[in-house]
Amino acid sequence: MDFGFTADDDGFRAEAREWLDAHAPHATDRRSWERTLGAAGWIGLGWGEGGYGNRTAGLTRQVAWAEEYARSGAPPRSGHIGENLLAPTLITHGTPEQKDRFLPPVAAGAELWCQGYSEPGAGSDLAGVRTRAEADEGGRTYRVSGQKIWTSLAHEADWCFVLARTDPGSTRHHGLSFLLVPMDQPGRIEVRPIRQLTGTSEFNEVFFDGAQARAEHVVGAVGEGWRVAMSLLGFERGVSTLAQQIGFAEELGRVVRTAVETGAADDPVVRERLVRLWAELRTMRWNALRTLGGSGGPGAPSVAKLLWAGWHQRLGEAAVGVRGASASAGPADWTPATPYELDDAQQLFLFSRADTIYGGSDQIQRTIIAERVLGLPRERKGVV
Repeated sequence: MDFGFTADDDGFRAEAREWLDAHAPHATDRRSWERTLGAAGWIGLGWGEGGYGNRTAGLTRQVAWAEEYARSGAPPRSGHIGENLLAPTLITHGTPEQKDRFLPPVAAGAELWCQGYSEPGAGSDLAGVRTRAEADEGGRTYRVSGQKIWTSLAHEADWCFVLARTDPGSTRHHGLSFLLVPMDQPGRIEVRPIRQLTGTSEFNEVFFDGAQARAEHVVGAVGEGWRVAMSLLGFERGVSTLAQQIGFAEELGRVVRTAVETGAADDPVVRERLVRLWAELRTMRWNALRTLGGSGGPGAPSVAKLLWAGWHQRLGEAAVGVRGASASAGPADWTPATPYELDDAQQLFLFSRADTIYGGSDQIQRTIIAERVLGLPRERKGVV
């Protein structure tokens, strides 16, 4: 595929930029912003012609929208998980009834989702999940019990898609099912925010104690949850990668400006470091465009994750490095009794330490490339 932007794409980009310029500055809270996006038809651009999204846009226009959104300074998306993960999964594996029930509220920005995958003992090793779902005697509902962790935006979500073990005698990737679970179940679902190094709490622990899920809300056949879950992960790194890189470019620009202001850019070692970061970011962009154009191969998502995770960590290190000693200190008037907010450089440095862990650690990505792309012998489980 020749991934080039046409004159029509440029017109679509201009329309998107004009709309965002007019509406993003007036955004208040993230939930109402999702409804604003939905009302204007900007959710579900890549869902195809099924009639569940608002507008239909080809790949180049999806990229244009994602890039303009990142440039606009609009609020972070609360609906990303529903729009870009759950919806493509339902379109691929869901029943007509599931699509009719769940896709329109996502397109309208009316229902928010979170992802119930990782557990304390099954993070990178997803096949080790122990959360169980037991069918009642009539087979109409399942009762879900267990714990999920690192669940992004669970404190805001209306629904959670949960990977749970429906066959109690099963092991590894066998006997798992993919269930859609409503979060509004007081006494049966508890969400506990996880305080991070940055002081924020985007991630959560979620405890299920007999939470109910309807049998008709199992996506795919019972016991085929692993296949559905792996399909969903394939949607995780698509067009949004390009938007992520726009944010990276803005962060890099701030670091460069700081280096010039502090005089750190006079050091040839610092200049070489910044130029390398710029060149690597451009390489990531062209690699992402090549992948979206169909030239990536089976290991492309793992390669992309390895590239950006390490790059972003190095950018965080550069951000505090060009500041010098002041980057490790708080405001001049700080006292232990008055906590302060981290500045942009400190926030970037601390948050990026997790980049090589979440979303599949670097070690897991290298194993995927080794086994599934290079055909090397599979890793022996439990061997140190």
